[in-house]
Amino acid sequence: MHQLRWHALLQQWVVVTTDRQNRPQMPANWCPFDPGSGRVPDHYDVHLYPNDFPAFSPAADPFDPDADGLFAETGPRGACDVILYSPEHTLPPSRLTLENWRKVIDLWTRRTCEHAANPDIALVAVFENCGEAVGVTMPHPHGQIYAMPFIPPTVQRELTSAQQYADAHDGECLFCRLLEEELKQGARIVSADEHFAAFVPYAARFPAEVAIYARRHVRTLLDLSEEEKASLARTISIIRKKYDNLYGFLMPLMMPVKQAPLRATSTPYHFHIQFLPLQRSPTKLKYLATIETAYGTFLADTAPEQMAESLRRAEPATS
Repeated sequence: MHQLRWHALLQQWVVVTTDRQNRPQMPANWCPFDPGSGRVPDHYDVHLYPNDFPAFSPAADPFDPDADGLFAETGPRGACDVILYSPEHTLPPSRLTLENWRKVIDLWTRRTCEHAANPDIALVAVFENCGEAVGVTMPHPHGQIYAMPFIPPTVQRELTSAQQYADAHDGECLFCRLLEEELKQGARIVSADEHFAAFVPYAARFPAEVAIYARRHVRTLLDLSEEEKASLARTISIIRKKYDNLYGFLMPLMMPVKQAPLRATSTPYHFHIQFLPLQRSPTKLKYLATIETAYGTFLADTAPEQMAESLRRAEPATS
């Protein structure tokens, strides 16, 4: 089964894709992402790999935004890719070189450009899941790209908030204003240069949560200059190193790369990256239990200002 079903109470699409139950737990001595597996080139730096168990597929039925009814359903036409960061199976993302991160960003950008030419695609969701605590079954360093035929609910909520703020403040960007205030206060800034700033958000929901905002108002990866891409690679590298130095081990986290919808060009949005770690102390994980999952209200176990200070001290930042 491969379809989208409408959740009438939450007003959002749920992807029903039963093939994903067949995703394997890889044996310790074999990985399809390793050179020599027969599934990838024998030599590569970064590599685009089609997801073997896609939630969205070009062969799926087309998406109908007007599908109606309490039990509406439609097709999940789109695409799912895996981005292999490195041929080294056990290399943590924190040890990727700046050159490698730049190649990853270039591949994100190239794939976003390709999807932008496809009228079936509404949004390109770039992300990474890292660590067994997040549910990762493939330890090989990699991220993913989902080309989605609709705007997912969290992005839609961000768009609504940004539009309401712009309407009330002469078109001002809410993201730009938040960044301006974070830089002014300074207490939650972790790293910053002339193009990007990384900070623990004022109302961080996850322990050690960090956001990376572009200083210039840009909407998608396609808007970044070559200098900004280089800066983004440095900033991602710094934050990943800090995370793994914070407690002395690979930090389990989610990393969504948030960019504007492809078709809604008049709506306000601002390119940014989030890091959503699950480690709330060296020995404890943050679990999303009833109040967060069922009610949508997050309980923060750490103070953002204290966590920002801990991350600033988590050196080496640029080794």
